Amino acid sequence: MPTFAALLDALPGQCSLCRGWGRGALCGDCRRLAAITRPRCARCAIAVPAGQPLCGACLREPPPFERTFAALDYAEPWSGLIRRFKFHGHSELASVFAGLLREAVRDAPVPDLVLPAPLSATRLRERGFNQSWELARRLGAPADAHLLLRMRDTPHQAELPLDRRAANVRGAFALEPLRLREVEGQRIAIVDDVLTSGATAAEMARTLLAGGAAGVQLWVLARTPAPAGA
Repeated sequence: MPTFAALLDALPGQCSLCRGWGRGALCGDCRRLAAITRPRCARCAIAVPAGQPLCGACLREPPPFERTFAALDYAEPWSGLIRRFKFHGHSELASVFAGLLREAVRDAPVPDLVLPAPLSATRLRERGFNQSWELARRLGAPADAHLLLRMRDTPHQAELPLDRRAANVRGAFALEPLRLREVEGQRIAIVDDVLTSGATAAEMARTLLAGGAAGVQLWVLARTPAPAGA
């Protein structure tokens, strides 16, 4: 029996990205564009030269998460579409992006549990939905939106210099106190929309590891490229 998403993909319509006509939310040309892969650092998913498994930053100071899988670069044409999804209420794009992320994590180690990056209550009211949860719940793995909690609202990471982002999110996350045993010994994948400095992801990973998780990986829709000249 075809799924509802599969039926939608069979219908003609405008591509969400290029606005051309085709079948499904992304036309064939844009799907092929999304399928183009590049060598990435295994730990943080930044682009690296072919044959280089880790970037210099992860060699010098490995992050607390073991692996990162990214579907896209956070650059045009995808960054504009992601902003529409994240900041302008286009939750219908969740199925499109979840499909791209499913492809990206096809060869990832199978986690025991998938957790979305949580939003504060204030941010959730502003947006009306948690974009990371909308991705996580569509990936086909056991997902839980209430185990990892955001304890306080913080300024947007994008508004801060890179060297202040770790301090901005320090202590911002916690585990649901009545469910601590559900984390012990589990291999967990954190789902987020965009990875930039990795400060938020690292703080979430440290929170899970402190709670007894056996390991943490990141599944992100998009990875911000390194600055030009970096």
